[in-house]
Amino acid sequence: MASTTTDKMRIALAQLNPLVGDLEGNAGKVRQARADAAKLNADLIVFSELFITGYPPEDLILKPAFVEAAQHAVQALAKETADGGPAVLLGTPWAENGEVFNSVAYLDEGDVLAVRHKVELPNYGVFDEKRVFAPGPLPGPINVRGVRIGAPICEDIWREEVCECLAETGSEILLVPNGSPYSESKVERRINHAVARVAETGLALLYVNQIGGQDELVFDGASFVLNANSALALQMPAWEEGLAVTDWTREGDGWVCETGELAMLEEDDSAHYLACITGLRDYVEKNGFPSVVLGLSGGIDSALTAVMAVDALGPDKVHCVMLPYRYTSNASLNDAAEMAETLGCRYDIMPIEDAVEGLSVSLKPIFDGVDGGTAEENIQSRARGTILMAISNRFGPRLVTTGNKSEVSVGYATLYGDMAGGFNPIKDLYKTQVYALSRFRNETRPKGCLGPDGAAIPANIIAKAPTAELKENQLDQDTLPPYDVLDDILKCLIEDELPLPQIVARGHDAETVSRVEKMLYLAEYKRRQAAPGVKISSRNFGRDRRYPITNRFRETP
Repeated sequence: MASTTTDKMRIALAQLNPLVGDLEGNAGKVRQARADAAKLNADLIVFSELFITGYPPEDLILKPAFVEAAQHAVQALAKETADGGPAVLLGTPWAENGEVFNSVAYLDEGDVLAVRHKVELPNYGVFDEKRVFAPGPLPGPINVRGVRIGAPICEDIWREEVCECLAETGSEILLVPNGSPYSESKVERRINHAVARVAETGLALLYVNQIGGQDELVFDGASFVLNANSALALQMPAWEEGLAVTDWTREGDGWVCETGELAMLEEDDSAHYLACITGLRDYVEKNGFPSVVLGLSGGIDSALTAVMAVDALGPDKVHCVMLPYRYTSNASLNDAAEMAETLGCRYDIMPIEDAVEGLSVSLKPIFDGVDGGTAEENIQSRARGTILMAISNRFGPRLVTTGNKSEVSVGYATLYGDMAGGFNPIKDLYKTQVYALSRFRNETRPKGCLGPDGAAIPANIIAKAPTAELKENQLDQDTLPPYDVLDDILKCLIEDELPLPQIVARGHDAETVSRVEKMLYLAEYKRRQAAPGVKISSRNFGRDRRYPITNRFRETP
């Protein structure tokens, strides 16, 4: 079968949501997708990068038993292709001659007929594939039922060499399995690299990406096909599992894909919002938690987090708890109650007076005679964290924490208090973005959301000045620069790594810039202990940014 030639081919793209380590479950997804593709008379079905293991498997690849089990799962799937149904191009780790590669396996005629290895191993940002994989040799094409297919893997198309080699060795179409996580402007960058490779090689390109959340990473899918003239022949939706079938015809020396669905992709606030709820939903569901619990303070951060939780999981799986103390305003109590009613989730009020006073009594022998301050304020936050963790321990919901990137950047958060929890969907959103997404969600309910139509966050929560309410008449701006100023400085420091004089040249006060930089460095020890959260920006706190805790370097503005 593989030696024949053809002028027609039907190729299916499997844009699916694998689970890292679930070899049996991922193999089941392969079987189901292949069966669906067979009903649509597909000749070949293409899966995303390392689909059989889920992506990224990280140091699981260092376990020989894991790699061996993955290869056995691939070989078992290969035997099933003896039924004459679609051939399979499947991402998998592959051990060979004492090394492990990030590979694709071509399955047909009941066997693994070919394996190709990834050449360009990314080792920047959230990627550290050189830690676990060996780079493969430059590949040649795979003969897929008479068509010479080039199979560069993800990063292989972000540089020229691999695709040039595939074109020079006779490839007719490029099929690209990807594990490409979402971040700002990522869709545009993917398309630009794909167009460059098409222009250089003169070959059509099919790009398959996974969807779903994996720890702090979220994958948006948005798989596509470009013809050799760089025209878009297919655009699958983002943030949805799906199977798309494409029809290809040989025309002269090349192949042309018939134009199919051209879905509109979400951008900006809409894409960020779907990334947050996708990451939260998959973190909860893939780890087997029955529900989530969170503190609902009447402030903007917990409000947006609560809406995201309901949109991701449904109101029956979200428990909101108001934990008032003497500094909690009536406005906060009223706003939280109104919001919980709108969301339709469980809502309890649990005052923390006794807990705070009890801790204060215990600390009195040491604290007596010393002026009060931050330590006393943080007792309130830690009492709240303890109560919420107790609910999580007793009843099983995962505690969701609600700190935004602005506050986590400068340490405006309490360890073992408001930082307590297992996951944070807004961790990579600056405060200005929190407000923007709150206004966006009040105007629009994005696709797939399980929360209410219309305004989900009371207008007063968005309008009022933000405050931690840990003392009388407290406002965030008493301690921090205005959030629009703070966020711009932080983006310059974190995402862009700009020298301080350049940040000052943007119109910022030099003393303020220096103070923010100092706060950013000093808070590193807190961030090391923070819950994971969804990556949105080009550089999040976590796998993206690895600064030392012990660090005396400071710039001069």
